[in-house]
Formats: sequence, structure tokens, C-alpha cells
Amino acid sequence: MKQQNRTRNVQLIVRVTEQEHSHIKRKMALMKTNNFNAYARKMLIDGYVIEVDLSQYHELAGEVNKIGVNINQIARMANETRNISPQQIDRLQQEVEQIWQLLKLSLSELQSAS
Repeated sequence: MKQQNRTRNVQLIVRVTEQEHSHIKRKMALMKTNNFNAYARKMLIDGYVIEVDLSQYHELAGEVNKIGVNINQIARMANETRNISPQQIDRLQQEVEQIWQLLKLSLSELQSAS
């Protein structure tokens, strides 16, 4: 039996994966609601989408990669001429690795925020 007297008479159907469903349930729990219709309506009307421009991070990653290439060239020359110690080369490589880790951490924080 159709109910023509409903205030909200348009039905929307959304299909999600099991993982997405679990994620939605966690979000609903954070908002302290069990009513999916109310939650979905609130998010669809009042929710917002964050679009993040990652182009600067891609450029930064390219620059860090270039630094790594330069360090490898320095290491090759140092190994040939013996003007730099293996410890100094290791230190340079560790510092580049730290830069990469900071970049990855920053990107993962951006992704989790969106």
C-alpha cells in the first residue's frame, strides 16, 4: 500500500560494500545515532566534500626524489675518490629517508582527514 501522505515521499537507494557499511556504522556511532535515514539525510543535506589539491605534494615528492638521485651520484663519486666517509653517505641517506617519511605521514594525514 502506497502512502501518499508522507512528508518525505522520494526514496533514495544507496548500495555500499561491507567495508563502507562498517565505516558508516562507526560514523553513526560517533554521532550517537542508530537512525540511518536521519543520518543519511543530515549528511546529504548538510555534509560537505573536501577537495584537496595535492599538486604541491607531488612537486615536493619529485624534488625529494631529485635530492636522492643527487646523493646517489655523490656517493658514487665519493666511493671512487674516497673523499667522503661511508658514515657521511649513510647519514645523507638517513636524512633523505626521514624527509620521505615526513612526506608520507603528511599525505596520510591529509587522506584520513578527507
